[in-house]
Parts: sequence; C-alpha cells; structure tokens
Amino acid sequence: QVQLLESGGGLVQPGGSLRLSCAASGFTFSTYVMGWFRQAPGKEREFVAAISRGGGSTNYADSAKGRFTISRDNIKNTVDLQMNSLKPEDTAVYYCAADQTIGLPVTPRRYDYWGQGTQVTVSS
Repeated sequence: QVQLLESGGGLVQPGGSLRLSCAASGFTFSTYVMGWFRQAPGKEREFVAAISRGGGSTNYADSAKGRFTISRDNIKNTVDLQMNSLKPEDTAVYYCAADQTIGLPVTPRRYDYWGQGTQVTVSS
C-alpha cells in the first residue's frame, strides 16, 4: 500500500522557518522523482520544488528559489522541504508527491502518488 505522510507544518511568524518532512512507503522510493506542491484556499495546487531520484538535481518555483531547499534520503525514504524567510503568502496546505516519469515535472497531473498534506500558516 503506497503511503506518503507529511509532517512538520504549523503556525510560524513572518521571517521564520519550518522544515517539512514526507515519509514514503509501499513503493521503491529511489526510483521516483519527489515533489512538493502547495494549495492555498480558493487557489489551484501549485508546484514548489522537485528533486531527482538520486538527489543530484532540483527544480524550484520562482517563489521558492533562495528560500526553500528540497532534499531526500533514499535510505530513510524521506523527502524534506526546508523553508526559510517565510511570508504570509506561503500560507497553504503543502503536499508531497511521487512521480516515476522523466524530468522534474512541475505539473500536478504528472505525479502518481500524493500525501494528505500538512498545513503551513505564516502569520503574526
């Protein structure tokens, strides 16, 4: 049974940091590209970051560049998203996702498996 379980969300003040983690099980983690997406109320789900199977290549949305870092551990079957200098506009539910196709896709429909999401709220 495939499972992606996100954790680490919460309430943080503007300028603060959070580290999200996603634990994967039920599939061969190292053969999948992993991505993070987010969805704010009333908005479409949007790409945040993706990382290649071996971790050597990454891709970031413009909104995440310079502030967020995606990483993975193919022994522990986890993918993390370190978020620094958080802004109120980063408030959203954050999802991790797994994709077995080529490249570092930014389109949600390319991804095969999804977690349930973790809420991130940036507010003073």
